[in-house]
Amino acid sequence: MSGVTLWLTPPFIFSRKIPLHNFIQGVALVSGFACCFEARRCALKVARTEEFEAIKDAAVATDVVDEIATSAYVSEQQRRNEAELLIASDSNRELLERALALSSEEEEAENVQLAQNAENELRERIHQLQARGYGKAKIIFEIWGITKGGSEKYKAAEAEYKGLIEGEG
Repeated sequence: MSGVTLWLTPPFIFSRKIPLHNFIQGVALVSGFACCFEARRCALKVARTEEFEAIKDAAVATDVVDEIATSAYVSEQQRRNEAELLIASDSNRELLERALALSSEEEEAENVQLAQNAENELRERIHQLQARGYGKAKIIFEIWGITKGGSEKYKAAEAEYKGLIEGEG
């Protein structure tokens, strides 16, 4: 923009009859062209830099995809080899059955622990609501979301409430 301004301004300000003015017009014209060429050079440099960054980002993305695909392939091959080894030997089958039995026992113990934790959390919530002065019906509504009535859901929630309260002592 400054190059265009430098190029257009002198013809309207200076007179062509004065040699100094002609010289200044020439300098303004040359400097305007110089600004235009410098701007073009800077724009080309920025374009090359952006192109390089785009290529670099594409290379990084390709490497990540390749790494994920390689790790998935390797893990699949390992699982396949392990499965073939287990099928190939009878003694390994027995070990596998034992491991499965142990893992099912561990899962069962974990499920029991989770159920106890859930009951303890419910008891804690009931005690918090009782501390606020809530009655049985309001506690059942707050925890189970069931209003008082003769429905089966309310009776089940009431039985669970009684079991939790009686079970702590």
